[in-house]
Amino acid sequence: MEGEHQDNFAALKKTAREAPAEAGVYIMRNGEDRIIYVGKARNLRNRLSSYFSGTRDVKTSVLVKNARTIETIIVSNEYEALLLENTLIKQHSPRYNINLKDGKTYPVIRVTREDFPRVFRTRRIIEDGSLYFGPFPNIQAVDTLLELIERLFPLRKCRVLKKRESPCMYYHIGRCMAPCCGKITADEYRLQINKVKKLLSGKTKSLVADLETEMKKEAAALRFERAAGLRNAVKAIEDLSGPVNLVDFDENSRDYIAWAAEGIFTAFTVFSMRGGKMTGRELFSANSAAGESESLETFVTAYYSPDRPPPLLIYLQEKTGDDGDGGEYGELRRYFSEQFGYEPELLTPEEKHHTAIIAMARQNASEDIRRRQRERGAGPALDELREALALKSRPERIEGFDIAQLDGKHPVASLISFRDGIPDRKNYRYFKLRSVVGIVDDFAAMREAVRRRYSRLIREGKDLPDLVLIDGGIGQVNAAKGVMDELGMDSDVVGLAKREEELWLPRAKEPVILSRRSEALRVLQHVRDETHRFATSFNQRLRSGDLFFPVLQSVDGIGPRRAAAIMRVYGSVEKIAAAGVQELAERCKTGREAASKVRAAARLALENQSAAKRRLAEGVRAGRQSAAAELAAEAAEDYTADGSSGVPAKDGD
Repeated sequence: MEGEHQDNFAALKKTAREAPAEAGVYIMRNGEDRIIYVGKARNLRNRLSSYFSGTRDVKTSVLVKNARTIETIIVSNEYEALLLENTLIKQHSPRYNINLKDGKTYPVIRVTREDFPRVFRTRRIIEDGSLYFGPFPNIQAVDTLLELIERLFPLRKCRVLKKRESPCMYYHIGRCMAPCCGKITADEYRLQINKVKKLLSGKTKSLVADLETEMKKEAAALRFERAAGLRNAVKAIEDLSGPVNLVDFDENSRDYIAWAAEGIFTAFTVFSMRGGKMTGRELFSANSAAGESESLETFVTAYYSPDRPPPLLIYLQEKTGDDGDGGEYGELRRYFSEQFGYEPELLTPEEKHHTAIIAMARQNASEDIRRRQRERGAGPALDELREALALKSRPERIEGFDIAQLDGKHPVASLISFRDGIPDRKNYRYFKLRSVVGIVDDFAAMREAVRRRYSRLIREGKDLPDLVLIDGGIGQVNAAKGVMDELGMDSDVVGLAKREEELWLPRAKEPVILSRRSEALRVLQHVRDETHRFATSFNQRLRSGDLFFPVLQSVDGIGPRRAAAIMRVYGSVEKIAAAGVQELAERCKTGREAASKVRAAARLALENQSAAKRRLAEGVRAGRQSAAAELAAEAAEDYTADGSSGVPAKDGD
């Protein structure tokens, strides 16, 4: 028994370690497959790992001892995790949740159905045509939001609207429009209610912008108490106005079906909404070589049965259309009609609310695929890759190159390494390229990066990769192959061109085309995407160290792309500072106000730069210059994955 317990503990610990690092809910089941605990987490992996590390209290020890499996449900954020946790606890009454949860119903905000509606907080849902928004777990934030509504929209306060001769105190202090005295028409009042509905529906972008502008004005006028109130109002809106996907007030029963596929692995997720609440998630794993449409038809016909009839509404993930009938689902409709005597509506979600639920379902299916791939390893994919490209050996070690630059500015190359299909980050490298500064020549850049990497490995007698992947087409591949031949390398090389995902072998006249579902192609795409991410992130870090990028991006409305566009036009901060406002606006296609701010920022930056140079000169004269600066400049030529630390990778020649 002790050995069995240790094995179970190890299995649970492994599940926790491989859980997704996403917000969500986790479900623990006992040996009889009964749910014994439901919990939520901002980060599922961290939360579950905490059960198996350090000293555990009695409650946690008992829970882990009785658990046999752990399931996870990924959601959009911690707020939705809290809502789903609450729903599942009420539905299943898990043994170890009973003394930990109060089972209360979260409050909602009600907009009554009247000519002059009221807006208030409640826990009761009355089917009288009123509109309800929520639920909201954070009661204090709800009250702050209602206070904001009261301040911005002077709606009526009295429970029963009675005709009056003169308005009450709220009218005189600007907190009510006095519909009881005919001071406002129903149509005018409805305009205010519509604004409240937008606020409660999450359409708050313009409202937040107005409040932030007002907050800055109040702070500038030293009215800090008023500014703090506006700040709290903005925070309340941001905390509460996001979409709620797991609980709504639509009583229609409906299912959401999404799927993911990688190679032979296929996973389907079903989220079921009943009585306005998501009642859980079902996840089904399968191996299938069938196309998307065939796999979907097989799953749906197996999932629904007389014991589990379909609801009237079924939302399906949008198909890619690469193997199917265009999404008409004709065979499925016929199946439902013959088996159940009715045809559910098969819908592709268009509204944001339904799209969000489908996205969550698909994310859960994708996570199951990743889990199964981790368990199996990359062996079969690497075998397929060797056969498809006729490689000399199984590509257990793959290195990938990518080039990143901005019109010749800060050209860098990234070198990443994969071992057995898994990133080997300790062998990531950056190269600041020397031969292509000020010019755009991808072939020359690739030759330099490949030569510097492998001449060093050969000189030091280190192992070479089985396969070198180039992010590019036949030109870049031939450039890399020429250098590898000069160095006497026996490694294979292949290029992956982005547009059509074509694979180019050296000196080939035609590319190799693999199925988009090929596991071999997925491995190469993973390597390519990682090299691109790595090179781009370092290039952006170098650019951000330049004077002009932070200067231009400090201007409202000028982001990285616009800053790059302005620099392509003028080339230097000095030229921007000397330009006329109208000229700058016309050449950079921006408004006069923005152009004026850009020029002013450039001039201020030059003044600051001059002042910094003067201070530096004074420091040099005083003998405070450090020899470390020279060493840092030399070390900056090549970087490890921890490039920011200034530790040289010594991959240069």
